[in-house]
Amino acid sequence: MDTVYLFFENENVRIPLYNYDKDLFTQLIKSNMGQWEKAERQYHISRSGYDTDQFKEVISGRPFVEVGKEAVYSINTHNFITGEKPAPEETITAAGVKDVQETCPVPEEQSQESGLPEQLSGFYIEMLETEMRSRKFSQHTRTAYISHNKALCRWLQKPPEKVTSYEIKRYLAYLEQNRQYAAATLNSTLSAFKFFYNEVLKRDTAQDQRRPRQDKRLPVVLSKAEIRKMFDAERNEKHRLILMMVYASGLRVSEVVKLKRKDLDFDRKTILIVGGKGRKDRSTIMSDTVFNELKEYYIQNKITDWLFTGADPSQHLTIRTAQHICKNALKKAKIEKKASIHSLRHTFATHLLENGTDITHIGKLLGHSSIITTARYTHVAKRKTLKITSPLDTINQPDVDE
Repeated sequence: MDTVYLFFENENVRIPLYNYDKDLFTQLIKSNMGQWEKAERQYHISRSGYDTDQFKEVISGRPFVEVGKEAVYSINTHNFITGEKPAPEETITAAGVKDVQETCPVPEEQSQESGLPEQLSGFYIEMLETEMRSRKFSQHTRTAYISHNKALCRWLQKPPEKVTSYEIKRYLAYLEQNRQYAAATLNSTLSAFKFFYNEVLKRDTAQDQRRPRQDKRLPVVLSKAEIRKMFDAERNEKHRLILMMVYASGLRVSEVVKLKRKDLDFDRKTILIVGGKGRKDRSTIMSDTVFNELKEYYIQNKITDWLFTGADPSQHLTIRTAQHICKNALKKAKIEKKASIHSLRHTFATHLLENGTDITHIGKLLGHSSIITTARYTHVAKRKTLKITSPLDTINQPDVDE
């Protein structure tokens, strides 16, 4: 066994034996530091009785990783913070974690537990993949559901058939407390568990888990002056055109990067969104300004298929790249709002509402299945448009009954 993993949870320190290690087992039993839990194949030590120095002596200099504390240690072993092998005799301590993360940022999909052995076997992954494909789930959903379920089993160090309802609850609480997951992210994570355990394994493990309450946050909306500043600050023609199209047509970032030349109807000045969210097609408007810019863009870049190509001309631009383009444009324009490329879609809807466009038409352009989703823009639209006047502005007017 190359590494000993310690999990700090509630009143216990858990030490799972991933593969039976007779020598480690013997050393732990002799230490009398805690007790062996045969059913879980784990050695438990009470947190109050755990002593780091004593534990180092017990495991005889073995490399170990502590999971669940503010400091994360990895001694002479695989460094799961950066995902790379450390140099010989290298020790990463609490003081060094910050520097390591700044120089080698952890990918979003990688967690601090990614160095642990996988517990979701290929057999279960194939079962999950097959069930999702049979129901025509999108690639994004399939990838997310597999990732969430792998992370749960890895964190618990248990195969799925041994996972309990309470352990799913503990994992969701861990994500909220330690990763600061928003309610929407927790909801999608729980959906992955419910589908796997209820629909694939036919077990009620996740059935009783209640969904977290959704955060009711208002969308970030830019003013017309800020939009102008942003476009003026972006000198790259391709980048500016991407941002203009998101704002001008209310596109999602996943939609704008996948646009093809054939999706744009120049005669009718409309854009066809193929396979949008929920695998729904829809049409939306195209602005005259974008229309004129595109004609020149087509000629200069010899566009025949993808409107916005990536590093590989045969592939479209990635979502991540488009997000960075917007982030850089906001920085160049010195806009300090916590906006993103999705904020341009919010701004499109809000500005249409302020211009007097019927809310049902806005919902159709955005591809909303419910008017309730579109109605949130009434909370950020200017009060003048909604014909709402503050009572302070009419304080000198007589009451209706007077």
